[in-house]
Amino acid sequence: MAEPSDLLIPIAISARHAHLCRRTIDVLFGPGYQLQPRNPLKQVGQFAAQETVALLGPHARIENVRVLGPPRSENQIEISHSDEMALGLHAPLRLSGDLQDTPGVTLEGPLGRVPLMGGLVRALRHIHMSPADAVRLGVHDHEIVRVAIDGARPVVFGNVMIRVGEDYRLELHLDTDEGNAAGVEAGTTARMFRA
Repeated sequence: MAEPSDLLIPIAISARHAHLCRRTIDVLFGPGYQLQPRNPLKQVGQFAAQETVALLGPHARIENVRVLGPPRSENQIEISHSDEMALGLHAPLRLSGDLQDTPGVTLEGPLGRVPLMGGLVRALRHIHMSPADAVRLGVHDHEIVRVAIDGARPVVFGNVMIRVGEDYRLELHLDTDEGNAAGVEAGTTARMFRA
């Protein structure tokens, strides 16, 4: 096994959430409605909004799904494997923005419902980083690496996608199932291995 990097990578657990387009926000919350920021996210310009929606699937309804801002050009709903099992839907593992041939789900907000024809995914685990971090770690955009997490339940995850961008801040994104499997708590960090 390759030696891990000495650089400690912060971990963010990405709970189920919704990225919504302008048209969908208008139906769910009212024409021209502006999302109200609750708290900023580490990635520049992004925030968790005060607003939540419900997801309606064939088998269940999941309440209080956080909306993230700002609005996007397309709807993207990110859930975990446990969520898809509860809803009765199959959400493929995808990189953010890769929505072709994805299933839909019905969204419900305070003023209406929107049946989506696609956009439901499980996010590939990934590491956001700046170009400078990529140079420091010797990796490039879309490279696949492994990460070792020394949490309460140490684990090594494979198939971790590198995402490099000028506005990105160093952060490993895992979903709730992955975070729970590794016993991730506040302050838990990861080390990267070259694949």
